[in-house]
Amino acid sequence: MTDEKAALGQARRDFARSMLKESGSGDPRIERAFELVPREAFLPPGPWLMASHGNYVETPSADPIHLYKNRLIALKADKQINTGEPALHAAWLGAVAPKAGEKVSHIGAGLGYYTAMLSVLTLPNGRVTAFEIEEDLAEQARRNLKPFDGVNVVRADATRVAVPPSDLIYVNAGVVAPPLAWLTALQPGGRMIFPWRPREDIGLAVRMDAEAAGFAVKALMPSWFIPCVGASREIRTIRAPRSPREALAVRSLWPISVRVPDESAIAIYPDLWFSSDALDA
Repeated sequence: MTDEKAALGQARRDFARSMLKESGSGDPRIERAFELVPREAFLPPGPWLMASHGNYVETPSADPIHLYKNRLIALKADKQINTGEPALHAAWLGAVAPKAGEKVSHIGAGLGYYTAMLSVLTLPNGRVTAFEIEEDLAEQARRNLKPFDGVNVVRADATRVAVPPSDLIYVNAGVVAPPLAWLTALQPGGRMIFPWRPREDIGLAVRMDAEAAGFAVKALMPSWFIPCVGASREIRTIRAPRSPREALAVRSLWPISVRVPDESAIAIYPDLWFSSDALDA
């Protein structure tokens, strides 16, 4: 083994170990996924543009060792489309705990890096359907993901096409309100994680669980993504959270057809609303 390969292998192992810590999970499969899935295989050719303080800085060379840091890497710098921050995704994966055999819908797949991890984490017999609205990214993701079992890449707006029945819906674009169709696609006991953007100054990752009594919601951490086409600026807001603190108090989500908004409402949209009441309240 050359010194360069040895150094890259060590960098990847150190990176994976740090991502397990960031995940807040004791699941060793998360560390293994970050070690097994090569980040450079899901990026344009190097040198790469790394996000830094609102700008992009080019890596010193095309050596992939530069990629094994907790940094955003540009996929399309002109549109500010990046491959997500590894530590944030490690925390998300720890929060939703993908399991063997689960069916996952990944919305906003980019070039497929985190799709690949979802595939690894649902082995054996898992299925991952990845949606990407950008045609060139979807085509490249399709090529990138050929070595991974049970993955199907769909070039589409996931707010306008059918999302398959899912145990986990993993959304990588900022959502003002999730489409009702996504709620319908979520199987009993299923989870959805998405970046909630009810206002320009609020960005929260929230986990939603499909329980017998309805949809339980928990705010997890700050999270900022580019807007999700079809589920962001297009959504009419009837009531928005008055502050980030109020948004953090979210506990449940309700289709208006099931329960009309009441004094517990934190945010209200034409088809659904977020409440500060827990499901058993």
